[in-house]
Order: sequence, then structure tokens, then C-alpha cells
Amino acid sequence: MRIRIVDAFTDRPFTGNPAGVLLLGPDGFPEDDWLRNVALEVNHAETAFAHPLPDGGDADWALRWFTPTSEVAMCGHATLATAHVLRTTGTRTGPVRFATRSGVLRATPREDGTITLDFPTAPLTPVDVPDGVAEALGAEPLTAFDTGPNTGDLLIEVADEETVRGLAPDLGALARYSERGIIATARSADPARGYDFVSRCFFPNIGIDEDPVTGSAHTALAPYWSERLGRPDLTGLQASPRSGLVRTGLRGDRTLLTGGAVTVVEGELLV
Repeated sequence: MRIRIVDAFTDRPFTGNPAGVLLLGPDGFPEDDWLRNVALEVNHAETAFAHPLPDGGDADWALRWFTPTSEVAMCGHATLATAHVLRTTGTRTGPVRFATRSGVLRATPREDGTITLDFPTAPLTPVDVPDGVAEALGAEPLTAFDTGPNTGDLLIEVADEETVRGLAPDLGALARYSERGIIATARSADPARGYDFVSRCFFPNIGIDEDPVTGSAHTALAPYWSERLGRPDLTGLQASPRSGLVRTGLRGDRTLLTGGAVTVVEGELLV
């Protein structure tokens, strides 16, 4: 079968977040051990596996995501990558509905070549800053929020963009404070640069020290910053070494995530 590596939330190769994508046949998913081994072999933050569903149902394709160590309940960049592969291969050129562990997720191609994802908005719950998290993160948190069951992150605002960019956390210590990891964020130092807020995401509990560009994290970042900035439509820069932009649109209990994607590798999986 064909296997592809797609850089998501970018319009340039070797930036954004790389994801493996495999389009399977209509018979369904192979055994979980095989899926895990393929994801480990690909060795990117996530590898997406999708197969078509019969016509007439609530969704068009079934979709699952695996890191090199585990299956995850939600992944934005690998969903974007899968929709990109469906479109660029001519498999499905219009909107697509994916059946996932997080419900039905929609992907809609746009005329400018980007794709908009329709994801559930994360239910933010304010929490006390856990003892020790400042030392583990390497910065003093201003606020802390639990992002809910789909992602299981701790969202932390820090003083400024410079602080976010300079983080060098103790990943072993950081793993104690949330199910998946930590989202660190701050307001943009200069919105004229084309983004309203910055973030970085550290997920040591699922084998990802730093995720380059995290769509699912923006389902929490969108409501957080839209409330503070007073606008439903924003742009976030994930300031990882690879970096990428995510355009967010808060629509109540749904969040729209828009970005581009580029296929950088296409080959044949032999096992």
C-alpha cells in the first residue's frame, strides 16, 4: 500500500508538523499491533490510518491516529494531512467526514488550497497551578486550565512570547502534571507579524518531547484567547523549531482549524 509523509499546518516542505498517512482498503483496520509498529517505523508525532465507510452513514472514512508509543483520541495535524492526501490523490475532492474516537470530524477544502477542520471545542476548567510545575516548565505560570478528556493537557499562560520561545523544560518532571502534556502560551509580542498568540506543546507522556504544530491544542487555545482578545477568529503561531500557523475560528462548542499541507514523501509499504 502507499504510504506518505505530509507536513501539515504549513505551505512549505520541512516546516509544520509531519505526519504519516496510510489509506487502507474498505475491509477495516488491521490489528492494533501492526498499526503501532507502522507508527513506530514512521517515527513522527502521529501516523494516521483511514479506511472508507459504506455510503449513507454519518461519516465517509474511519480514522485513527498513533504516536510511536500509543493511540491518541484526537489529532489535528494528522487529520489535516489525511484530508490533504484524499484531495491530492483524487480519492475525495470535496468535504469529508471522519469517524473517530472524538466523534465525527469534518474537513473542508478551501479555494486557497488550505483545509478547514471542524473539531469539538475543548472544555477549559481553571485549576490551581500544581506545585512544582513552574520548576519543571522553567517559567512561572500566570494561569492553568485542564483541557478536558479529548486531549488531557494542562494549558498554561506565561508572561510573554519571549518566555514561550525560550522554554527548555525538564520533560521527565513535566510528565507528572497531565495525561498528555503541557501547552504553554502567551499573547503575541507584535500582532502585526500575522499571529495573535504563540504556543509550544510538550507531550512526554505519549512519546513526543515537543510536538511541532498541534491542531488539537488549538481547540483549547482558541476559546482561551478568543475570550481574552474579544474576537472569534484568530491566528496562532506554534513556536517550535519547525513552527507553523493555525487559523482558529471559535463557533461555540466547535472550533475551526485552518491550515495548509505539503506531501514530502510518497512510497510503498512492503509489510
